[in-house]
Amino acid sequence: MTGAPALSRAARARRLRTDLTGWAFVAPALLLFLLFVIWPMGHAVWISLHRWDGLGQMAWLGLDNYRFVFGDKVFWKAMHNTFIYAFGVTVAKNLLALGLALLLNRPLRGRGFFRTASFTPVVLSFVVVGVLWSWIFDPTFGLLNAVLWALGLQGLIQGWLSDPDIALYSIMFVDVWKWTGYHTVLFLAGLQTIPSELIEAGRLEGKPRQVFRHVTLPLLMPVVAFSVLLSIVGAFVSNYDLVRVMTQGGPFHSTEVALTWITTTAFRFNNFGKADAMSVILFLIVAVLGAVQFLLMRQRGRG
Repeated sequence: MTGAPALSRAARARRLRTDLTGWAFVAPALLLFLLFVIWPMGHAVWISLHRWDGLGQMAWLGLDNYRFVFGDKVFWKAMHNTFIYAFGVTVAKNLLALGLALLLNRPLRGRGFFRTASFTPVVLSFVVVGVLWSWIFDPTFGLLNAVLWALGLQGLIQGWLSDPDIALYSIMFVDVWKWTGYHTVLFLAGLQTIPSELIEAGRLEGKPRQVFRHVTLPLLMPVVAFSVLLSIVGAFVSNYDLVRVMTQGGPFHSTEVALTWITTTAFRFNNFGKADAMSVILFLIVAVLGAVQFLLMRQRGRG
């Protein structure tokens, strides 16, 4: 009878040591996460409830900054542009990357070179890419208009970054050019996990298009969902550099996105409270989109 309590105490002691060891390993990462993610987010919410120029004393406004944001037409135009940007580049990057992955998964001559070439833009910084394509799109000495002129396609010559109707789409094209290679690698990794026996069996039963539709694509759906999630979140929170370098949000706010208007409000107009209120709204939108995508992925995985 006395052995059972002693054994129980020993088991509890071992479990406690195991838990403490686990927390000891997790503690540094958890501390960094609290210091550099949770605390700044909470501080940003606190600032969004004040009027603050970044230097002086903060004045309590409550929810007034949020009311100011909801009445800011430029911010909502920037959000409209952000949604167009996110939807457009997400669709384009994933369709192009999937097609390129299917091509590069075949035993082609020079396949290694083409794989490397497709990934090269990914390693370039946004600033370098933005400056490079600003030169290419330049209406006076830019390479693109020069090529169109040499081909006798003068009717296609445009002010690619100065025309409000097409400037945003020009920047979206650059984003797609930069990131397609990254998503291609994701799809290539997914394709190489599909058993070759299934593909061969499918080819015996039907045409290549049917094999792709009924075998390849269903097995690739987890990778597709992950790639789409990365594309959407990245399009919302990583479009600042290209827009700032290439157009600075112009002309006439036609390329303004949420992040550029937030930084303009904070550092040009010295209104950090309103800028943080915009950031909180943007964070909530991205969080909702991410949660919906996660639930869809989870539901599909159970199905």
